[in-house]
Amino acid sequence: MQKLVRGIHRFQAGVIGSYRSLFDRLAQGQHPQALFITCSDSRIDPCLITQSQPGDLFILRNAGNIVAPPGAGGEAEEATIEFAVAGLGVRDLIVCGHTLCGAMKGLLSPASLKEMPAVARWLRHADATRRIIEDNYADAAAEQRVTLAAEENVLVQIETLRTHPAVAVRLARGELNLHAWMYKIETGEVFAFDGESGQYRPITEHAPAPLPGAPRRLSVSI
Repeated sequence: MQKLVRGIHRFQAGVIGSYRSLFDRLAQGQHPQALFITCSDSRIDPCLITQSQPGDLFILRNAGNIVAPPGAGGEAEEATIEFAVAGLGVRDLIVCGHTLCGAMKGLLSPASLKEMPAVARWLRHADATRRIIEDNYADAAAEQRVTLAAEENVLVQIETLRTHPAVAVRLARGELNLHAWMYKIETGEVFAFDGESGQYRPITEHAPAPLPGAPRRLSVSI
């Protein structure tokens, strides 16, 4: 805790002044550019990897960057998505998974969650991901299966995201873009899923194209 307290003091003493005009503007309201859905993993910082400032991203985090279906028990996630889309009018929705994901390890090894029943219940929303890995990647090594699960899970959650009413309405109007990203903890690289090739490709200085109506399945892993 002391480290956090020292950080607050440094922020108030040496940082806040340079952001004064930004904070004054943000006090009048927020207009984020995107909803960024990612994992709760402490090694991922959406603002750091995108070099965003306060007010740029509306962020939703949970174990496994999961989007529960409407009415399926993910009220907090559902409300956040609805508010971002219908209330704040964001135009881009990003689901960002990552390598070395503990949630994906638990998803593939249910016995390891014996002492974490709440986690086990939450991961049921990613059961489609588990079945995809079991049915299509049975011969992959254990470590590679975790990465594949993280990659496939982003696509599964994108498909669920399409079923949320506020999202479906804006997609039908052509007012919303969906993006499937993967963050590689080992290198800091960020990849975007390309619906045409079925691959995650490194994000360059040019913005990746949004996903088409129904993205193709993963063909090559990062």
